[in-house]
Amino acid sequence: MSTTSQSVQLEDDEYKLDEPGKRRKIIKDDEHKVVEDRISELPYEVIVSIVSLLPLKEAVATSILSRRWRYVWSSTTTLNLETVNFEDPETLNYFCELDYDKRDQEEGHKYVNWVNHVLEQHNGQSIERFRVVFFLDDVFTSSIDKWVQFAMEKRVQRLELDLLTTGGGWHDDDYAFPYKLLGMEKEEFASNGIPSLGSGGYYNNIGFKFLKVIHFRHVGVTGEVVEFFLSNCPLLERLSLDVAKNLVNLRVVGPSIALKYLEIKDCQRLKNIEICDANIVSFIYCGSLRTLHLKNVPLLVDVTYYKWHAYAEFTRIVFSQLSPCLSHIKILKLDIRGAVYNQNHVLPILANLRHLQLLVDAGYHWSLGRLASFMKACPYMQRLVLGLGLKISNTKMAKIEKAAECPHYYLKEVEISGYRGHKCCVQHVMYLKKNVIALEKIVINPVRFWCAPSGTEFNFLRVNEEQNARDHAIQYLKQKMPSTIEYVCL
Repeated sequence: MSTTSQSVQLEDDEYKLDEPGKRRKIIKDDEHKVVEDRISELPYEVIVSIVSLLPLKEAVATSILSRRWRYVWSSTTTLNLETVNFEDPETLNYFCELDYDKRDQEEGHKYVNWVNHVLEQHNGQSIERFRVVFFLDDVFTSSIDKWVQFAMEKRVQRLELDLLTTGGGWHDDDYAFPYKLLGMEKEEFASNGIPSLGSGGYYNNIGFKFLKVIHFRHVGVTGEVVEFFLSNCPLLERLSLDVAKNLVNLRVVGPSIALKYLEIKDCQRLKNIEICDANIVSFIYCGSLRTLHLKNVPLLVDVTYYKWHAYAEFTRIVFSQLSPCLSHIKILKLDIRGAVYNQNHVLPILANLRHLQLLVDAGYHWSLGRLASFMKACPYMQRLVLGLGLKISNTKMAKIEKAAECPHYYLKEVEISGYRGHKCCVQHVMYLKKNVIALEKIVINPVRFWCAPSGTEFNFLRVNEEQNARDHAIQYLKQKMPSTIEYVCL
């Protein structure tokens, strides 16, 4: 309410007369100084917009401020139904270590009851964001179905079902998205094809057409369900599917599809991905090497390919799959650990690439040669992020073969992620220092090993390893850098 840092108490019965017939609410701070409450004078719609920016618990807390604020939160356009911060590793580990009855039954039912209570009180006409995040499986299917229907009836723009589980990969008891909300039963869906606008069913009564963002984790969706969303959600620009157990074939086909950002992660049953005649701008894939068919995707400029397993021919295969869009890619992020460097394989030129991010085996004896091949393939690159993966068994004994000089004249900024004070790491830094002619800034990050597309930061630090790496970067590496290069150690 007030800009003062002191606690403020609202008194509904006290007003200050500014003009005849006009009353203005005032508040008093702890020292009984009068402070004008201008926020409460704003139009109700503006106040709702302000409250919608707050986390749900804080939005609900505004109800104690005054009579006017008592029910404002119930019109919030943001329903981020997060009771605890699962991005905090300690919190996540706590829930993961609970036994099934405690976590999935007791805590799960408590969460479901709380969500139901919130939705019963919500009286807004629409919501921009609806997010569920908790350990929920198909035991709670009935409740989750009702939540999805509620969100659609409120013309939701951003739908996020972030359902957590213990362990990796999909589970047989993962929640499955209901076909009935798409207008028909599963059997009818398979025989009649993708329903469209005007075909009947729930679709005509709820707001799929307002959807702009979909994020599903541990939600079972088939390729047909995905195609329904793509065909019948004219505003859908972002789609993220994480651990979708029923996804086998994925098709993003047709210029009428609005989708621009596609993210597919850890979908273990997925076999084929087809993206044709589409306006995709960004594509992120995390998983096993799959068949990827791209055709006529002129706007695709940002590609991330993070693989689960080591594939000797990974670089050659991926560049072959990406060949239809290599000429216009501007941002490329690859995990090339385990890929064999073939001196006879010349990478195609990526003339428009400006940002390259590579996760490499720092101890691989041809690592510098492989780095040189990427530098040649990206002659106009301006930023390079090099994640140094280290195999503990060979880190200290690693022998890196010298690579031919590869002068680069446009690269201005380099970040070394996961730096350790080992010889193989130093060699990578020195090679870049020598060959990057226009280098303006180098960032050494000994803390973060690598940030996967999932957002997970892998950091396998031993006791004192972080500080030792930082000390080495400051005391040794920094002395090797000319004063013309800005040197940053995080």
